[in-house]
Amino acid sequence: MRSAFTITGVELRRFMRDRSNIFFIFIFPLLLVFFLGLQFGEGSAQSRVAVSGPETALQEAVVNGLEAEDVDVSRTDEEALREQLARGRTEVGLLVPGSAANAFEAGEDVELEVLTGPQAGAQAGVQNVASVLQQVSSEEGQVAALTAEGANEDDARAALADAEATVEPPSVQVVDVSAIAQEFSGIGQFDVGAAQQLLLFVFLISLAGSATLIQSRRYGIVGRTLAAPISTAQVIGGQALGRFTIALFQGAYIMLGTTLLFGVDWGNIGLSVLVLALFSVVAAAAAMVIGSVMDNDNAASGVGVGVGLVFAGLGGAMLPLELFPDSLLTVSKFTPHAWAYEAFAGVQRHDAGLIDILPQLGVLAAMAAVLLALGAWTLRRSLARAI
Repeated sequence: MRSAFTITGVELRRFMRDRSNIFFIFIFPLLLVFFLGLQFGEGSAQSRVAVSGPETALQEAVVNGLEAEDVDVSRTDEEALREQLARGRTEVGLLVPGSAANAFEAGEDVELEVLTGPQAGAQAGVQNVASVLQQVSSEEGQVAALTAEGANEDDARAALADAEATVEPPSVQVVDVSAIAQEFSGIGQFDVGAAQQLLLFVFLISLAGSATLIQSRRYGIVGRTLAAPISTAQVIGGQALGRFTIALFQGAYIMLGTTLLFGVDWGNIGLSVLVLALFSVVAAAAAMVIGSVMDNDNAASGVGVGVGLVFAGLGGAMLPLELFPDSLLTVSKFTPHAWAYEAFAGVQRHDAGLIDILPQLGVLAAMAAVLLALGAWTLRRSLARAI
């Protein structure tokens, strides 16, 4: 057993000496989670509105109304506002000039300029601005009506505030009948992308790393190892454990990094790690099969990347399975990614327990057992094959 661990340590050191692996393990996955999260969560993110103009009663009323609607409001000048819109730092810009404020205080019609950015959430921001402006206009109309009847303006505003506090406004309950909308309802902006990238990179890096196994055979490392009092089973065990350790470490790093940087909720962390561990075994075993069957390390890396990307695309690691048509959803069941994706979705979104995800765990375990047996058999045969 000690010899197997020694072989594992050698494989890990050889893997980490390739500087490109460091980029693909530590940096690239988190970058993709970030950019995918921006796209996925754009519609559910807090609206951003920039307001420019002198500080007047009109501007103050609009800003207070927007903040009450949970809108992220910033005050700036017109030039900076237009720059923020152009750079995508805000969705909506509202220009409140002094002339409009004077007209507002005089009870006259007010015209305001609303600028929108190219983001998908800009229309939602415009609706927030329009709603608040309508609310401010209605309140001023009520105050004008009361003062026209002889009430003091301050008393009129106080009476309206008391009425608003005591009268319960009507409520509207919206029921979304879309199964897809319900599936993704309430989840974090980066949660889906984090699980997808974990599956993509754990499998992809494992398969691409199969080239190190071919290099070990080509350079005679395996042959010299067998010359020592080490059995073939120990060599196979050390190789498999090395690839499993790399896959598990990368998956755990992605889980930790996305939790700390993006606030991703992985649900029950014990169950999530269990899903990751079984998926890592599948990835390690698949890498052994490729590394044992092929004799060219460059070709093996290309095949590993190609197979990894195809499986990721078919298994929901690029597009959520919920968006797949039925025919493609059936095909996805032949990939380990789909079963791991479903397990993560259950744990993250539906508080699934161990019993709930047992079918997915069982399929992953079966895939791991088959691939491990096949990988051990092909590796044993490859040790006697000259390359």
